[in-house]
Amino acid sequence: MPGSLQATRVAEGAALPFPQALTLARDATFALLARHLGGLTDDVAQAMLYAVEGGKGLRAFLVLEGARLHGFDREAALPAAAAIEALHAYSLVHDDLPCMDNDDLRRGKPTVHRRWNETIAVLAGDALQGLAFQLVAEANCPDRARVALVTGLAGAGGILGMVGGQAMDIAAESAEVPLTLDQITRLQSRKTGALITWSAAAGAVMAEADAAPLRTYGDCLGLAFQIADDILDVEGDADRVGKAVGKDAGRGKATFVSLLGLDAARARAGALVDEACAALSPYGTGADPLREAARFVISRSS
Repeated sequence: MPGSLQATRVAEGAALPFPQALTLARDATFALLARHLGGLTDDVAQAMLYAVEGGKGLRAFLVLEGARLHGFDREAALPAAAAIEALHAYSLVHDDLPCMDNDDLRRGKPTVHRRWNETIAVLAGDALQGLAFQLVAEANCPDRARVALVTGLAGAGGILGMVGGQAMDIAAESAEVPLTLDQITRLQSRKTGALITWSAAAGAVMAEADAAPLRTYGDCLGLAFQIADDILDVEGDADRVGKAVGKDAGRGKATFVSLLGLDAARARAGALVDEACAALSPYGTGADPLREAARFVISRSS
């Protein structure tokens, strides 16, 4: 049960290849979320499930891989993995609303407010955020570590993290002077990077181990992920990306691509991936799936 100190730490399991580990993380976390919502047939519950379907499960994968590196079994860490996917899904539901980014397509299907309506979308997002904190509180690790997980997730998702970054992004759309590269880096380290860094470090936090290497990895991965998103917005195909593309240029937003150019943006993303992989050196070959994940982030087409 959560809070017990019974055998939650086990011998480090063998690393699975990244594609297999990613699929396993995605499927296991969706199954857990579905169990928590099992038997609920109202529109809000159905919209919550709809919102978490179709994602890559990258953040859940990061949680589970970090836990594996520190000797935690999958079942002990799975609630934390499901929590970050729920929180991420909430952020997407709200970001897509007409009062925010006003998007019609997400993960290749209509956004929640298009599939239902704005009221259901707001409530589903709110409920996913609440579910995230319920789940992270169920992580099977020492009490002090669980408090650190909850506190860290609140910070990563709040005004000093994702929400604060989103507010900066919205303000930038109407600013008279475009953001500088340093400003965009700070914005995206909060809007996109904060949840990725929390995910990467969660396993070490649960183990009450030094989380610095995984936090460095997460910081670099988050920025590389956002640069890849900026590149996809310029070069991607909406059918493959699963959402509208070309919106940043249409709004005149400053992005990594608009400030650096495509070639330099790709080079910057590659350098960040190299830095992320180097941060994993304390874990040896056991961290190879995380290295594969970093390379995947800048080569993806969606």
